[in-house]
Amino acid sequence: MRVVIAEDNALLREGMVLLLTSAGHEVVAVAGSGPEVLPALLDHRPDVAVLDVRMPPGFRDEGLRAALEARKEMPGLPVLVLSQYVEESYAAELLGGGASGVGYLLKDRVGRVDEFLDALDRVATGGTALDPEVVTELLTRRRDDPLDTLTPREREVLKLMAEGRDNTTIAKTLVVTERAVSKHIGNVFLKLGLPPSDSGHRRVLAVLAYLNRDS
Repeated sequence: MRVVIAEDNALLREGMVLLLTSAGHEVVAVAGSGPEVLPALLDHRPDVAVLDVRMPPGFRDEGLRAALEARKEMPGLPVLVLSQYVEESYAAELLGGGASGVGYLLKDRVGRVDEFLDALDRVATGGTALDPEVVTELLTRRRDDPLDTLTPREREVLKLMAEGRDNTTIAKTLVVTERAVSKHIGNVFLKLGLPPSDSGHRRVLAVLAYLNRDS
């Protein structure tokens, strides 16, 4: 898998290069500042991009802006965004279009090698990978809406769905049957007024589109 990394912290950047190379991936370019990101992506057209949200010169949202611009030029470009903290507005903007192949992780997740590589693989194949803390923010930021009608178990299922987990993994995590998971998913879609689709990542993206609506 060909990867472009955009991260201004040299130690973290080189660590990711070593990690991805050791895992059998090819890092085709690295960028250390906002203005370098879009040209690197357009020149190399990678299989996936790993981008820091805040980069020089302004340390505001340069990485995110570059990711959004790159996806306009290269529709469907898989992008895994890294952030030091949960920044809800950035997550909402990245996910607001309901597009596939997007991820948003906190930087400390990189140190959990298996989780990071799993997230990268899911994003590269068109899935979603949201940090559990980001999902929690998205699920709790609004009040007096249909989310309040979900049972605690349905909220647990929705949270795991938004992280990109499949039915089998959800069942194992919650120690229930896959049939029970399917039933909970059907109830979630029914209560949120979403089509009762249970196929692949489409259901996750539909839920994320709902969560980011009117954000």
